Amino acid sequence: MPDLEPEPAAALAAFGERIEPARAFVSALAARGELLGLIGPLELPRLWTRHVLNSALVAPLLRPGLVGDVGSGAGLPGLVLAIARPDVQFALIEPMERRTDWLQSQVGELGLDNVVVERARAEESSYRGRLDQVTARAVSALKTLIPVVVPLLRAGGELVLLKGARVDAEREAAAKQIARAKLSAVEVLELTAPGIQESTRVFRATVG
Repeated sequence: MPDLEPEPAAALAAFGERIEPARAFVSALAARGELLGLIGPLELPRLWTRHVLNSALVAPLLRPGLVGDVGSGAGLPGLVLAIARPDVQFALIEPMERRTDWLQSQVGELGLDNVVVERARAEESSYRGRLDQVTARAVSALKTLIPVVVPLLRAGGELVLLKGARVDAEREAAAKQIARAKLSAVEVLELTAPGIQESTRVFRATVG
């Protein structure tokens, strides 16, 4: 079993006074994540930098309100963002019971009073039309994801979708879905921080 990546200096900069819950989450994910099928067997040596800090870089883009994280899985980015932004309310939307059990256990263990976990597919979520912002990470390509997540947002709500290196190609391929959803202020952001080698790419757009 590979060793857990040592905590990088960038972690304290990202989480500040919230570093202890972040450490507890990483520890729990390292201990149980592979067994529960939440992370792969090769992820421990890059758990902090590739996954947790990759998610945490998005925290400054969120605003106080109700944020939905679609396909929360292991809690990336939902739990990470809930730790970093206690001033924001989060709804973690995940269809798999095994994963919602994990998310709920972490909400309790970490004492997160700004998180609700909903077991549902996005298309069936009770939050449709209610969210101020929506996040998602490693869920599906934009042309598939946009029609699924846009109905969750209120008018004027915002997509904040974490994407990989192919985000520009995904954006081009999703031109019809972007137009159909009447998205405005469409942009791709590349977020970086000292000590973090991999940047975080975000597809951001406003609905209506």
